[in-house]
Amino acid sequence: MYLGEVKGNVVASTKDEHLVGKKLLIVQPIDPFFKPYGQPSVVVDTVGAGFSDRVLVSKGSSAGSMFEGKSPIDAAIVAIIDSLEMY
Repeated sequence: MYLGEVKGNVVASTKDEHLVGKKLLIVQPIDPFFKPYGQPSVVVDTVGAGFSDRVLVSKGSSAGSMFEGKSPIDAAIVAIIDSLEMY
């Protein structure tokens, strides 16, 4: 999993049948101090995130297993971050 910030959305009128009805967002990875790193990626939104929300993204097979059947999903937003504490 990683922390990210929603930077935009993707609109695709033609897509895999498993993606129909699912919102696709562009998420920039961020560190615990909210500094961006790496490259943004397209992820499936499962929690109703919006622009500039800070989110928790699940990657790999655990992201795809959230959806029924075979799915081409390898990253999904699983939480909107309200606060973050580090010790």
